[in-house]
Amino acid sequence: MKITFVLPTLGLTGGMRVLAIYTELLQKRGHKIFIVSLPLPQPTLIQQLRSLLRGRGWLSAPKTQKSHFDKVDVESRVIETNRPITDLDVPDAEIVMATWWETAEWVAKLSPSKGAKVYFLQHYEAFDYVPKGRVEATWRLPMHKIAVAQWLADIARNEYGDLSVSLVPPTVDTKQFYDPQSRAKQPRGKQLVPTVGMYYTTTPWKGCDIALKAFSIAAKKIPNLRLVAFGCGHDGPLADLLPEGTEYNKEPTQDQLKEFYSKCDAWLFSSRSEGFGLPILEAMACGTPVIGTPAGAAPELLAGGGGILVKPEDPEDMAKAIEQICQLSDAEWRAMSETALETVRNYTWEDATNLLEAAFYTALERQAQLTNKT
Repeated sequence: MKITFVLPTLGLTGGMRVLAIYTELLQKRGHKIFIVSLPLPQPTLIQQLRSLLRGRGWLSAPKTQKSHFDKVDVESRVIETNRPITDLDVPDAEIVMATWWETAEWVAKLSPSKGAKVYFLQHYEAFDYVPKGRVEATWRLPMHKIAVAQWLADIARNEYGDLSVSLVPPTVDTKQFYDPQSRAKQPRGKQLVPTVGMYYTTTPWKGCDIALKAFSIAAKKIPNLRLVAFGCGHDGPLADLLPEGTEYNKEPTQDQLKEFYSKCDAWLFSSRSEGFGLPILEAMACGTPVIGTPAGAAPELLAGGGGILVKPEDPEDMAKAIEQICQLSDAEWRAMSETALETVRNYTWEDATNLLEAAFYTALERQAQLTNKT
């Protein structure tokens, strides 16, 4: 098949990583992928004026940005300005896939020759900073929906009456995320010093305030409890807000992430909202149990026993889970760690790509049915 992915600005988000992996795997299977995306946003007039007033001069327009597609051999096009993508920007194909609510508006207007229209649902994007009515309208579009998590498929079914959504969860690359000790044939046990970890950001919906409060509560009962954290590197002076003694890296490389996950007896996933929640699987792939709020795919991923699902907005419940894991015997902890690993081993990227391919063929069948009716 010829397949076009219509993307917003390329970057290093988890969603982009997932799509880059699918691009590689689909092309290995003989499909032809074309990527079309938006350019980096230009500085606004207000930003320019602020820069001038602060003596920093006129801001130059950004030209490039790192992306998970940088190392992928795929035909791609970045359009010249930030505008809707049209027929002139994309080739004829069997499938054309929107990946964000705004791209769904554009894909819906493309000619039938551009392919059967698919909407890849990675989140319910009715955020405060976007027009909610327009987002909701995209969920009603006659496009085949592919959801990355069950809660998104449930919204499509229960709120928008779409009964044919394809569920295609992502996974993680176990060649990138693994416990380094296991590769040295030294299976890990509990840490000598009880340790939990977290991703740290001031973004409210990531719920770091919940995780930090839970750590503070648990530390009163586990005096030597240690915290490991990493951040995104562009979110302010975060380290000043972390508890004293925290090991913090503001911007680790993708290859360094496994080192942080593997230092922990448990990983704290405290999000208030997530499309999927890839850090859960990243930690599990490193053999680290996860203590998670019921955001994204956490309810499904933790149901098997590779961690503990806690109540939303409840630091006390998360603190109890921290105590519970830290109080496990080494044998009990290893059993939970092995369950976490099996959660990842039992669902590979090849499995995910099989489901994605099947979803594309379903989209083609639905398009054919609609064409025959008309």
